[in-house]
Amino acid sequence: MLPEDWWGLKSEASVGNPASPAGNPVSEDVVALHAEIDRLRRALAGRAVVDQACGMVMVLAPCRWGVARGLLGDVSARCDTKLPEVAAAMVAAWEGKPLPRPMRRALRHALRRLYAEVPGCDSRTSDGPSGTGRPE
Repeated sequence: MLPEDWWGLKSEASVGNPASPAGNPVSEDVVALHAEIDRLRRALAGRAVVDQACGMVMVLAPCRWGVARGLLGDVSARCDTKLPEVAAAMVAAWEGKPLPRPMRRALRHALRRLYAEVPGCDSRTSDGPSGTGRPE
């Protein structure tokens, strides 16, 4: 249940807050919300490229989505590079740009380990009910 004066509420700004482009003061909450929106947009963009790189690994390995994601995570950890950056490099390599040497080595190492641990890795096995190999 919302209070009766809910629709009449306005944000309050203190004197020290930054001004908006229109010259009006902006509350700390609004600034924090804008920062959170920017962070979420970056996270979604990173997730899309990670999903695309996982799909590429699934085709090349072949393996399930969770295994492909783990393989990319291993490459990320070995290269001390964030996962979306590794995924972007993988997608760029697919499009013709050379994969950086440290990532190539880490990928080769991760693939060797994958085949040693999971012989006959098969993409027909599902992690989720949809049968796509991707968890729901």
